[in-house]
Amino acid sequence: MDVTSPAEVEEQLRAILDRYRPELVGGTIYNVPALVWPGATGHDYFAALKRGKDKVGLYLIIADRYPDDLALASDALPARRTGRATFSFSSLDAEMAAELMKLLDRLMERYRAEHT
Repeated sequence: MDVTSPAEVEEQLRAILDRYRPELVGGTIYNVPALVWPGATGHDYFAALKRGKDKVGLYLIIADRYPDDLALASDALPARRTGRATFSFSSLDAEMAAELMKLLDRLMERYRAEHT
């Protein structure tokens, strides 16, 4: 599953995030499509995705709230962090996708607990 174009990376990241759609609904943060808990507002989103010219930004403000969950990831994933909430992907291989899914699963458990 090695993908290198921004369109392919976005498609793969969207497919990974779609695993959470049974519980989460579509929303926006600063006009960027996001997944949120039903009824959540403002910065209380789970994940947002924005494709740029050369890379795709995955916004995970929740990762900032739970740094211990991010610390469980291999060094390759935190190396993609380019801001407080932003992880940038110009490519995505199977290993990175698996690592990201593990992180998202941990963060989803936390996010779910915040809302139930």
